[in-house]
Amino acid sequence: MVVLHYTGMQSAEAALAQLCDPGKEVSAHYLIEEDGSVHRLVREDRRAWHAGRSSWRGITDINSASIGIELVNPGHEFGYRPFPDAQMEALLPLLADMVQRHDIPRANVVGHSDVAPARKEDPGELFDWDLLAAHRLALKTPRVTMPSPFENDGAFFLALERFGYDISDQPAAMRAFQRRWRPHIIDGLVDGECSAILFALLLDRDEGRTR
Repeated sequence: MVVLHYTGMQSAEAALAQLCDPGKEVSAHYLIEEDGSVHRLVREDRRAWHAGRSSWRGITDINSASIGIELVNPGHEFGYRPFPDAQMEALLPLLADMVQRHDIPRANVVGHSDVAPARKEDPGELFDWDLLAAHRLALKTPRVTMPSPFENDGAFFLALERFGYDISDQPAAMRAFQRRWRPHIIDGLVDGECSAILFALLLDRDEGRTR
């Protein structure tokens, strides 16, 4: 799988220094600056410490099963902003190449907040997932108008867990789902729109349309 992050630091230089400092015990396979410069920091066949305590679809050691890509962005703490075109244009061929070489399904190209919803917000609601989806590098957000297919919130969260999310902190899991799939409202509350999106995602997966 591939996990996308933002650096959440005030400069690219500070982020690069931290990722290259063994004492910090944090690393990633790649870092992409806002001008599109790409740094390869760890070989793809080596483990990088980028995901931390996390899980996805039953995998609880994400670092052993993933490639981590850091995108330079100050993050929510230091002035979160959209990801520049040059940065996204550098991400596309890098991601396309690794997805093809490692046969990574689109459903396993995720954000850090997807695998660690109680701890992380990155890459955040301003990340252009639709651009990745247009290049078949991530799942497309379903456009749905159907009423909620779930009888209650409990049924929704069981379905959310089946899709891949850790639901031990339900409001955090809900915010992570919204940040990825319905970013214009992130309130941690289950609603009909989010329920319909989740149902459509599960239907696509069960019918084999998420490769």
